Amino acid sequence: MDASAKIYDVLVIGAGPTGLACAIDAQRAGFSVVIVDKGCLCNSLFHYPAHMTFFTTPELLEIGDMPFSSPNQKPTRNEALEYYRKVAEHYRLDVRQYETVDRVAGFDGEFTVHMTDRFERGSTLRARKLIVSTGYYDLPNYLGIDGEGLSKVKHYYHEPHPFFGLNVLVIGGKNSAAIAALDLWRHGAKVTLVHRGAEMHRHVKYWILPDINNRVKNGEIAAYFGSTVEKISEDTVTLKTPAGEVTIANEFVFALTGYHPDFEFIEKLGVKLDEANDRCPVCDEGTLESNVPGIYLAGVIVAGERTNEIFIENGRFHGKLIADSLRSKMMVAAAV
Repeated sequence: MDASAKIYDVLVIGAGPTGLACAIDAQRAGFSVVIVDKGCLCNSLFHYPAHMTFFTTPELLEIGDMPFSSPNQKPTRNEALEYYRKVAEHYRLDVRQYETVDRVAGFDGEFTVHMTDRFERGSTLRARKLIVSTGYYDLPNYLGIDGEGLSKVKHYYHEPHPFFGLNVLVIGGKNSAAIAALDLWRHGAKVTLVHRGAEMHRHVKYWILPDINNRVKNGEIAAYFGSTVEKISEDTVTLKTPAGEVTIANEFVFALTGYHPDFEFIEKLGVKLDEANDRCPVCDEGTLESNVPGIYLAGVIVAGERTNEIFIENGRFHGKLIADSLRSKMMVAAAV
């Protein structure tokens, strides 16, 4: 039979921890499942800083009733990637990596998902139900300033080695900015931090906040609070500070100003956004089915712009809600 003619019960868009959890719960409920992702397995986690440590404990990252064993009280990024690979192997999940979903056609019970691979080759998959678990880490919040498009400007921080001895500017005042600034400074970069707030954000992790504050207080990391970046050029950056305009030498910029869900993609699916409620997608709280019949939402996208509300720790339970709804609705459809 032509592979393109096969119809899966469930197609999950997004192979992060929540997407994997949804696939596992649907599979355990007896449904055929396929997962697609425009990147690798757990693509967002892969792009976290190389030596990142999670805020949470291992058991709160577990999915599929598989134990997450770690010698550390707080697991590392590498341990998490290893764990989720093992989970995918254990459940023999059908994960199609590096497949970007361009559009979805059809309707409840008969969706066709059109995709493009890394070489611009198109393909399709068919499914009765869709689960969208696309996260938010792929779309940075751009600043819209002159020079932001230069190759020296980065919106993700991975590791410090390439920036040894260089003048590096970190933009932001939350966890990502604090972690990057500290890591870069400890590995020999000359770090300047700029944040529009009067101080580091109150949500910075409790063991990181005093560290970054002390480095700033001691002058080890230069900091401009209540300030913004006006312009980025090849060799300098220009800041607007309470003391006036300041231009400093610079080789690299890390604009770590947050990320947002792909609202455009969600709306293309026909899912409505509640503009009065931080653009939360319209969905049933009990089943997570959206206003479009047959399309379910899972993970951080459920919270719209409130990206600090849903994490792996609570998003991993979305799969059970959806699986229960799928079991109920698809059994009724089969009986009819």
